[in-house]
Amino acid sequence: MPNMRPDKNPMPHQDPQVRAGNFGEVALGYTPEQAVDEARRCLNCKHRPCVSGCPVRINIPDFIARMAQGDFEGAYQIIAQDSALPAVCGRVCPQENQCEAKCVRGVKGEAVAIGRLERFAADWHNTHAVDQPQSPAPNGHRVAVIGSGPAGLTCAGDLAKKGYDVTVFEALHLAGGVLVYGIPEFRLPKSIVQQEVDTLKELGVKIETNMVVGRSVTIDELKEEQGFEAVFIGTGAGLPKFMGIPGENLKGVYSANEFLTRINLMKAYQDGSDTPIQRARRVAVVGGGNVAMDAARCAKRLGAEVTVVYRRSEAELPARVEEVHHAKQEGIEFRMLTNPTAVLGDDKGWVRGLNCVEMELGEPDASGRRSPVEKPGSDFEIECDVVVMALGTSPNPLLSATTSGLETTRRGCLVADEEGATTRPGVFAGGDAVTGAATVILAMGAGRKAARAIDAYVRSKA
Repeated sequence: MPNMRPDKNPMPHQDPQVRAGNFGEVALGYTPEQAVDEARRCLNCKHRPCVSGCPVRINIPDFIARMAQGDFEGAYQIIAQDSALPAVCGRVCPQENQCEAKCVRGVKGEAVAIGRLERFAADWHNTHAVDQPQSPAPNGHRVAVIGSGPAGLTCAGDLAKKGYDVTVFEALHLAGGVLVYGIPEFRLPKSIVQQEVDTLKELGVKIETNMVVGRSVTIDELKEEQGFEAVFIGTGAGLPKFMGIPGENLKGVYSANEFLTRINLMKAYQDGSDTPIQRARRVAVVGGGNVAMDAARCAKRLGAEVTVVYRRSEAELPARVEEVHHAKQEGIEFRMLTNPTAVLGDDKGWVRGLNCVEMELGEPDASGRRSPVEKPGSDFEIECDVVVMALGTSPNPLLSATTSGLETTRRGCLVADEEGATTRPGVFAGGDAVTGAATVILAMGAGRKAARAIDAYVRSKA
């Protein structure tokens, strides 16, 4: 019989006052007993609506049924058929807007905690599994993947399972893309990312780091000189945006991209780091998305008083509700309906404050959100010595500038069809490089589609 309790098993967490001073993972994970109890809340619906909400189409009811039986390894194996990064997705996917949003249990209570169960199954496998993945028989074809973020890793893993000789080219010194440079340790431990990368290597995927495609090697050279029959571009969207207001060139102004990369990838929070970061007393983070929450919570852990500045109301915050809740628990202040007009500096060129104006909501804009309108005469100053601009990112133009035949949109995104084929034959793309900044799971879905299209393309040329 299903467990008909209306609410989820709560996720154990570090105490907010404790975790605000460390970079340990906030969510501690279910116990085996909690995982089984939560899995038994699933009704195993005939029409499986949760699967339609998953961008990579994980067989959710079947893996949860295995969990309910206590077969955690069996549950993992079902997930792994469709997801190359289950331990990652179980932590950072917005399940509340995807699979869990479709869950029938959510009609009269809380949805089944699908993400928490996925995380548990992946962690169980990573801790207990002894058998190594078996590399499939080679099919004699070679594919290059540019970028080792979620889109690239997913595409590489799916192709490797089909027998392709896959090489991933990563610009940084460590594989993982945004998973290692963008998402903080307290949300996604880097050891988890490394385990997922190692699993792909065991399938035969080769990874070359410190390779900036477009500089170290070009796409033309990969295809014409190195013999790769197809190329997948999964380079993400790492080019930061700024407001264009006075003072953004002052010392102490960071893009969220740089701020998080220094902390997450280069471990600037550790004593003796080779890539230090300014230890501020007061930090203002401009923006309201998940990246803004990550930057604000990192700054808090570095000892600062932190204020998030957002020009709309809390109802319009694009960040996950859970991330906003955690930030507030940790003592981060939110200044809603507030917009910066200038970064203020001292006589030595360092940030001393942020000049802002109050806003009010007017008519809806093109996205459907009500447009913020400035209140005349409402100027005020927020005292701070660091400002982090978390305003979104766009794709780096390096690849399109160094590769003939690659069309881009006005926003700098690569033009690709539904299956990932670009305007250059044999070159495919997916994830943030095509859509602009989005979620990990959507990038993974694009990587899966492109892998299928690459397989069809290569076979058509054989």
